[in-house]
Amino acid sequence: MSSPRSRPVDLGTKRSELLKAIGPEVFSAAVLRNPGNKSNELQFESIKTTAEALKMRLQPVSVRGPNDVEIAFQVATREQTGTLMVLDDPVIYGQRAQIAALAVKNRLPSAGGLTGFAEAGGLMSYGTNLPEHFRQAANYVDRVLKGANPADLPVEQPTKFELVINLRTAKAFGLTMPQSIMLRADRVIE
Repeated sequence: MSSPRSRPVDLGTKRSELLKAIGPEVFSAAVLRNPGNKSNELQFESIKTTAEALKMRLQPVSVRGPNDVEIAFQVATREQTGTLMVLDDPVIYGQRAQIAALAVKNRLPSAGGLTGFAEAGGLMSYGTNLPEHFRQAANYVDRVLKGANPADLPVEQPTKFELVINLRTAKAFGLTMPQSIMLRADRVIE
């Protein structure tokens, strides 16, 4: 699933398409986002265009801190959303295990960004390969420590993205993952 052309705002679009592929009858998605995170706002704007094309209603749900997670699920269930999309944010990522557990409890198939989301019990994740991202950062630090001027170093975007499917979570939902998604998966948690 690696793609050097993907940009962070495109990742939310891809997650929307994946959620729709597992449940074509899904017409709505709660979108967990931190409104204080500019990247989340850019992702959400990108997702809106895709959602319109997929005939999917989006319900933005704000999570500014750990105490907002329970409230976010109350909003999602009150609004009768069919799935959950989790945008990339340090505060939200720190709550990934709680979010994944609440998604299962509330019967909301979920897609997050970093692989840690699927590893924590989310249905799937599609996003940056975090270890590769850290290696890239370490390479920058190494070059600076060897005397390179940081202003002269090129800005590099992540180039490796992963689709991780958690089949244990799929079983909890009674979902059979479509073969088209399973063939694209970089890793499957069984």
